[in-house]
Amino acid sequence: MLSARPCQVPAPSFLHHYKEAPGFTDCYMVEVLGVFSQEAFVEAFYTSPLFKLERAILTYLASMPSTDADARALACGKLMTFSAWTVERQSSSELLLADFTGRTRSWLMAVPGAENNHAATTRLYFGSAVIPCSHRATTTSSMGWPFYALAGFHRLYSRLLLSAASRHVKINNRQRL
Repeated sequence: MLSARPCQVPAPSFLHHYKEAPGFTDCYMVEVLGVFSQEAFVEAFYTSPLFKLERAILTYLASMPSTDADARALACGKLMTFSAWTVERQSSSELLLADFTGRTRSWLMAVPGAENNHAATTRLYFGSAVIPCSHRATTTSSMGWPFYALAGFHRLYSRLLLSAASRHVKINNRQRL
């Protein structure tokens, strides 16, 4: 079952800049019981079993490998490139990555949530931005047919990724205790 749900892009956030620009932006959020850092969330996201499948595909089809150690280094702010992505901005609560084409952004944010039955929670966010293609001959821009063809898959996959990361961050935390 999906625990992640669509939500508004928080303002201010690194992703909000793209919401105000031409193109597409989405955002998903899940609230988890417990206190988790951005570092723990980023590591859990990129080492979750579902994302490991994406990493394997990128390794074999695009020659863009990554490891769990790379994901930990990215989470700690010690790595500026991770497989197909480059860090655009990073803070103690947010990470914004640009893909190798420069058209797609991936964004993660972990912030304290509300108290739930006298227990602390953390809000985990995952969002994307897609910048339209520019056509030099016509000076117009468009999202392109692949964007529209994959939009439904993207929405489902984003929710699955965030749900998987929310489960994985809890598992990782239990293993470290």
